[in-house]
This record gives sequence, C-alpha cells and structure tokens, in this order.
Amino acid sequence: MGGDHLIYVDFNKRFDMEARIQEAIADGKHEIAQKLEETRHKAGILLADVSGHSITDALITAMLHQSFLVGAGYELSLHGEITVDLFEAINLRFYQSSSIDKFMTLLYGEVHEYGEFRFISAGHPLPVVFSQEYDRLMTIGKDHMTIFPPIGTLPSGSHVDAAQHRSVFGKKDRYAVNSLNIMGHGDILLLFTDGYTDQKYGELDYISQNLEEHLRGIKYESAENIVKSVKNHFTQVVGQPDDDASLIAIKKM
Repeated sequence: MGGDHLIYVDFNKRFDMEARIQEAIADGKHEIAQKLEETRHKAGILLADVSGHSITDALITAMLHQSFLVGAGYELSLHGEITVDLFEAINLRFYQSSSIDKFMTLLYGEVHEYGEFRFISAGHPLPVVFSQEYDRLMTIGKDHMTIFPPIGTLPSGSHVDAAQHRSVFGKKDRYAVNSLNIMGHGDILLLFTDGYTDQKYGELDYISQNLEEHLRGIKYESAENIVKSVKNHFTQVVGQPDDDASLIAIKKM
C-alpha cells in the first residue's frame, strides 16, 4: 500500500500457521485445519492506491490496512483461508463512509509456492509476468480477467443487506477470483499502481512501452535488484512523475 517492496517467502517457516492448525485440530475443526495446511503454501499480497495525495488520503489507506489485518485474522479462524467475503465487507464499509469522488483501487492476490497467482482487482491494473524462458512479457488473456469498480464506489448486489443500500449507479457483482498459472523457474511477477501506466497526462505507459526491454537485461537479478533497477529506469524515462508509482516484484526461485 505504497512504496516499492521486495517479497521473500520461505514456505517452510510459517510458525503462525502451525499454531493455527494445531488449535483447529484441538477444537475438532478438521476442515479448517486442512484449509490452513493449504494456506501454509501461499503468501498474500495487498496493493492499494488512493486517489489524491493529502493527509486524509493517507488516513484512508491506514483504515484499509487495519480493516484487512483484523478481517484476515477472523477469516483464517472461520474459514482457514482469506475469502472474497472479507473484501465484500471492506467494500461496503468504505461505500458507507467515503465520498464518491474519493476512491481507492485495490489488488489482493495469493501466490502459491508452485507458481499459481490468484487475485481480485478492484479497479487496479492487472499484474504482468516476465518469462525468463521466453525472454518476454507473457500475454495475459485480459478478456478472461475480471476487474471490479474501485473500493467503495458501488455496493454489492450479493450482500445480505443489499436491498438497504441504494445507488444511482447500480450495484457490483460479487468479487470473482482471477488466476494466472504461468510462473516458472526464474519468472518475474510485477504488481504496480497506475503511476507506471499513466504518466504525462496519459501519453506515457511505462509498462507497455519500456518494461519488457529493460527486464531482458536484468532478468537474472534478484527481486530486490529488479525493483531497484526498474524504479531507476522508470525515473530516467519519466523524469518527474505526475502520479505516485508503487511496485512489487515477486520472483520464483
């Protein structure tokens, strides 16, 4: 939720998950224990971008952060995994408390240790994957991907209290999960905010115009060095950015 990040996950060191699994078994919740065992092999990533650059906008991001952390704990206890119900609740809460001219895009995804990436997008740019084997960005079937409205702009039509929430713009469908299963050894998954796709008043899209060629020269680097290099190259190409640009890199080792 802002900034550039290196993510390194050792799936053999998930001590919190082990404690949750043992607690579920002790309570006789074997289905939840099984889900937690599966969750042990996944890592969740949340990236959000609030319109505007004021202190109140930063507070909105902080509200999302706390809402997610609290909700994630309950989700693991109740279901053994993070479900779309959490984001339905977050969306409704922000719809009830935020003005329509103040919106926030969000992408939440879970990367499996075997390479699958499952995610939902609320108005957020789709991720890209660079294949080390084919030396290019992989084509993602965007027609088969679902992007929902930004968080808080529309109430959910599937919520139990949907009839109580009126909206002149209608209601959104229940969140659907997208899946990418193309991460092989050395592949690079990049998540980013729209600052990387919309600079110079929409005339410069770094992701589609510059990223692939640059990644060819650094594809063997660590995720940390890839983030640093892309960020530096982005600054060289763009100059002074007119919108915030945050980047997350995940590399399958």
